[in-house]
Amino acid sequence: MTQPIPVGTLTGRTALVTGSSRGIGADTARYLAQAGANVVINFRNKAPRAEKLAAQLRELDVEVLVVGADLTNAASVEAMMTAVKETFGTLDLLVLNASGGMESGMGEDYALLLNRDAQLNVLDAALPLMPDGSRVVFVTSHQAHFIRTTPTMPEYEPVALSKRAGEDALRERIPELTEHGIEFVVVSGDMIEGTITATLLERANPGAIADRRESAGKLYNVSEFAAEVALAAVEPIPAGNTRLVGDVSSFGGE
Repeated sequence: MTQPIPVGTLTGRTALVTGSSRGIGADTARYLAQAGANVVINFRNKAPRAEKLAAQLRELDVEVLVVGADLTNAASVEAMMTAVKETFGTLDLLVLNASGGMESGMGEDYALLLNRDAQLNVLDAALPLMPDGSRVVFVTSHQAHFIRTTPTMPEYEPVALSKRAGEDALRERIPELTEHGIEFVVVSGDMIEGTITATLLERANPGAIADRRESAGKLYNVSEFAAEVALAAVEPIPAGNTRLVGDVSSFGGE
């Protein structure tokens, strides 16, 4: 795993990565810790994985807090932020990575609840802890970011629409965040090889990932995309507050 951020860059700073017990979130947390950040690992129901990751990160001589929280539950989110405040005092980086909507057995409105409403709730709960100079990173997909102009697979459309709704709602907060000296950036990537979403899409639409890989020329894997998310935490905010990762030639405008 190549370290995208120089060691020591984030020493003394604290980062919370939602949905970080596995996948992109876990690798993002690892990159941030390697750069010196204290890390808050958030999980919903993967406590053993979260604790295993925490043990690995503590070997990097950083502090790690593991907090289980259901992001769709306001009280659960508040309890998480209380734990962050008691442990670290402040929060310098909030990575809104957790998302979903393709899981079976969830309510009809679950995608919107998680991908829009919960994102705003987490931000609101975190803001009192975030000082001038801190940053919010929202992780999304090209299929969601460009959903207004470029159709996606029917199986993914409800998720894409809900994630775009979440992105829009967060973007509306940029003026308020700017007033508080807090930066905001969206990181959008193509389908990511090896993610749960890609697995579910492939199951629902066999051949979908191979087709997209052929069209794009390359699809990032989990570690590669996580490196881009980590870089978004430290590099200058790009135009339009958007960091596009991978090929976008087959997508229309936003």
